[in-house]
Amino acid sequence: MTRRYFDATVAGDLGEPRTIRNAVCMHEEDYGVLWKHSDMFAGSHETRRQRRLVISFFTTIGNYDYGFYWYLYLDGTIQLEAKATGITFTSAYAGDYATEVAPGLGAPYHQHLFSARLDMCVDGIRNAVDEVEARRLPVSAENPYGNVFRQSRVRLSTESGAARLADNGRARAWHIVNLESRNRFGHNVAYALYPEGQPVLLADESSSIHRRAAFATKHLWVTRYDPEQRYPAGDLVNQHPGGAGLPAWTAADRSIDGEDIVLWHTFGLTHFPRPEDWPVMPVDYAGFTLKPVGFFDRNPTLDVPPSASGHCHGGVDGPYEPPRVR
Repeated sequence: MTRRYFDATVAGDLGEPRTIRNAVCMHEEDYGVLWKHSDMFAGSHETRRQRRLVISFFTTIGNYDYGFYWYLYLDGTIQLEAKATGITFTSAYAGDYATEVAPGLGAPYHQHLFSARLDMCVDGIRNAVDEVEARRLPVSAENPYGNVFRQSRVRLSTESGAARLADNGRARAWHIVNLESRNRFGHNVAYALYPEGQPVLLADESSSIHRRAAFATKHLWVTRYDPEQRYPAGDLVNQHPGGAGLPAWTAADRSIDGEDIVLWHTFGLTHFPRPEDWPVMPVDYAGFTLKPVGFFDRNPTLDVPPSASGHCHGGVDGPYEPPRVR
């Protein structure tokens, strides 16, 4: 596996440029089975292996170290994985609000919440967002066994209406669609944002952190593109009493239906520390996934060649020929 490293230039403590050597790593790696099928009647066995391009970096913030890993897969899937490690923040042990990780030493309960600014351009800049989720159907003449469910789809048309929470119980996802581009079935091409659906900010609504980190109270925000709007809590977080960033921008309640839009996705960890997190915390994970939905007309990885290794069950020579549709 070959790795490539890239330097990064950032602002130093006094605002001067500072170059970090080998700050960003890029490499490709095997990721197991991409797709597989065995037809026992025909005696055929097909397996293809997944690979992904990894672009990653680590940053140290106080006592924590955060790794951010972008994964680009052969089938068009894009993932972001955040890796939290480092030294857990500690205090004198307080039983109701912390875990005792060493005699008399407590690690307070806390959250690690991130906001991903996703400047979407799904086959062009005229995009919209549909909230898609599973909808149960009652027993009826059309559903006599009660095992049918359907897909519910609602267009998020304005900024105020697009401040949303995830709902894993409904398999809620958000589809970013292009209103001017269609696939062979006549549907708008799309990419779906699949959230992990972990808790958002748990601080009380009257608290200072709630006012200044209001972005973390929703899993999703959608705004019209503005090059000046880059930070979800505003430009001067510690010097602002609250309400800056996403709450202020979405108060304009602009249309986001068929516009150049930006998605802001809140994700992260609610951490009840364990004794095993002391004195150095093993990596914990959070992230999200973007997947094509009707962006391609069929599986885009049918032409991936088989593995050259003979150890894989049912290895075959030559490209896979998909079933013909008559």
